[in-house]
Amino acid sequence: MLKGKNIVIGVTGGIAVYKAVDIVSRLKKLNANIDIIMTESATKFVTPLTFQSLAHNEVVVDMFKEVTNWNIEHIALAKKADVFLIAPATANIIGKIANGIADDMLSTTVMATRAKTIIAPAMNTNMYTNVIVRENISKLKSLGYEFIDPVEGRLACGDLGAGKFPNPEDIVKQVLEIMNREEKDLEGKKVLVTAGSTIAPIDPVRFLTNHSSGKMGYAIAREAKRRGADVVLVSGHTTQEQIADIKTIYIDTTEEMLDAVKSNLEDADIVIKAAAPLDYKPKTIAQNKIKKTTGDLCVEFDRSPDILKTIGGMKKEQVLVGFAAETENLIENAKKKLEKKNLDFIVANDISKKGAGFKGDTNAVTMISKEEIKEYALMKKSELAKEIINNAVDFMNKRKQNH
Repeated sequence: MLKGKNIVIGVTGGIAVYKAVDIVSRLKKLNANIDIIMTESATKFVTPLTFQSLAHNEVVVDMFKEVTNWNIEHIALAKKADVFLIAPATANIIGKIANGIADDMLSTTVMATRAKTIIAPAMNTNMYTNVIVRENISKLKSLGYEFIDPVEGRLACGDLGAGKFPNPEDIVKQVLEIMNREEKDLEGKKVLVTAGSTIAPIDPVRFLTNHSSGKMGYAIAREAKRRGADVVLVSGHTTQEQIADIKTIYIDTTEEMLDAVKSNLEDADIVIKAAAPLDYKPKTIAQNKIKKTTGDLCVEFDRSPDILKTIGGMKKEQVLVGFAAETENLIENAKKKLEKKNLDFIVANDISKKGAGFKGDTNAVTMISKEEIKEYALMKKSELAKEIINNAVDFMNKRKQNH
């Protein structure tokens, strides 16, 4: 059920820690990949080795342990998470998150993650009903954090009342419900994606094209579909197979791609131009095959239509995302393109870097908007697709709030 899903579980200090062991076991049986972050106090109740044996991943406790690789651990885990579960959550960790305190590995990683964060409190009744704790919980709920409420019963201290940690089975059930709901954040929305390269014929036999494989665009289309969107994929030449249940319009030339995008623009909510259309085309196309001669061949070129600039001038409420494949002056060139083509944000990558060029399964990019610049380390294109969709959804939601 959870194959391919990454769940980061934060475990804080309280007697309910022993129940977190069962939660890890249950999620692991559903084929989730589990990473555990424990606070120092949590290790006083259950050893990290117990969780490590169940999760099959190293348990992180010390923020300042000796570095064994050059991944910044809290950032790596923050980006890796599809969902972040804190169970059990003490009043202390709730207070830290609510007030922006990041002084250990868990609070620091939560601060850095964009994943849905689910908090399952467990504490004494008087603590749980304390006005400060209630205000912190209310604040976090207003910011989009999910809570799995504790149940009433006999607590470890002997008191009766609210604050008892729910059964692990119930925790897992609610986590699954929240994940299913969260993953459909594009339900009822239309996402228009372009992918692959275009061609420009020279004669009936030959044409010009580029190295774009279409892998990035197809990964974005899959991610948008997975999250409930009605996806239209305009595909140029590509190495990718057609995706089931996604409307795909196959084109050859830049002009054909522009026409297909314009035809599907009006009711689109998000437009992501991941294709690599040709900027130039031969001024004339030979009617017959050009024969090889002893002399050189000279071809005169015209500009092809600028799809991004055209759509940037036509867009209304759509979120428009472009790409910039550069070999020099990455940020400077991408910023110019962002402004010139009226984009919401642009995904820029240096194709001269290892693992970040055309045809590969990985990419390392910088996402640039008018407000901020965000760098992303080398990752699989499927993971990058998730980050691109996350950013596009953020822009869409902000635009909706402003209206």
